[in-house]
This record gives sequence, structure tokens and C-alpha cells, in this order.
Amino acid sequence: MIESGLPYSVPVRLNQAGAGLDRRLEPDAAERAKIAKSLDLASLDVFEADMRLEPHGNVGWRVSGRVRADAVQTCGLTLEPLPVHIDAKFSIPLAEAVETESDEIDVTLDDDAPDLIEDGQIDLGQYAVEQLALKLDPFPRKPGAEFVQPEEPAEISPFAVLKQLRPSDEG
Repeated sequence: MIESGLPYSVPVRLNQAGAGLDRRLEPDAAERAKIAKSLDLASLDVFEADMRLEPHGNVGWRVSGRVRADAVQTCGLTLEPLPVHIDAKFSIPLAEAVETESDEIDVTLDDDAPDLIEDGQIDLGQYAVEQLALKLDPFPRKPGAEFVQPEEPAEISPFAVLKQLRPSDEG
């Protein structure tokens, strides 16, 4: 298997999808460990994704499905383990990239714009991991954990620091 640099990869060529295809993705323990590391999770005990790829509209596709995961994040304040359960549905429009005569690429920042399909294939594993990442709390915090601002030290004069370094005059 070729290492893609992605934590989990399940590429599918569009010509294999036909009128649509369904896949259940269940990464093994080693793959879950790579996903956990890439998402800064303490652990990823369960990760499943039911995916559907189907034609959508005149020139597009849609990948939809559901991700389920049992993970452990680390509380940003206490550094204690924070168990997380995710069960979320998603739907993402896709469009095939259209070749143009110029070397320029048009980029739009429209949230409703479909993801572009390159080289006639999409990576279902990448979409599953992306959906998991979107459902994780970027600033995990245990219930009741509060940040307490430490007291500011009294202002120290630079001369007071130098005075401490000077040898005493005792003799």
C-alpha cells in the first residue's frame, strides 16, 4: 500500500461508483492510532463511517453518511482525559474539476460551493476523518473546569534584580 500522508485513505474512482455505491469504513487499531495522532486525541477506540457516493445534479456528486466514534480528548485546563462520543450525519456536494485553457485556477470562498474532485477519484477515508475532526471540540474542557488567572507578581525593578546579584558587603 502506498503511504499517502493522510491518516486514513480509502480512494474510490468515480467510474467505479456507477449509479452510486455504499461503503462501511472501519479502520483497524493501527489506522485508528494514526487518526488519533493526527487529530491530537488521547485515543480513538471506535471509529465507523457509513458512506454513500452517488451522482447529484447534472455534473456533480454527493458523498453523504454518518460517522460514529468513541474517542478520548485531553482537557485543555486540567490535562485529564475527556471521553467523547460522536454520532453525526453529513452530506457534502462534489463537482468534477473542469479543465480550462489557462493555467489559472478560480477559487471561491462560498460555503455552499462543492468540493472539487481531482483526477476522477475521491477519498472516502479522508472525508470520514474530516467529518470526525469537525465534530470534535477544538478546546475540550471537562465540566466544571475553570481557568483561574494566576496573581500577577509585584513589579520588579531591574535594579532590584541586580542588587540581588551583588555580593554582600559582610567582611
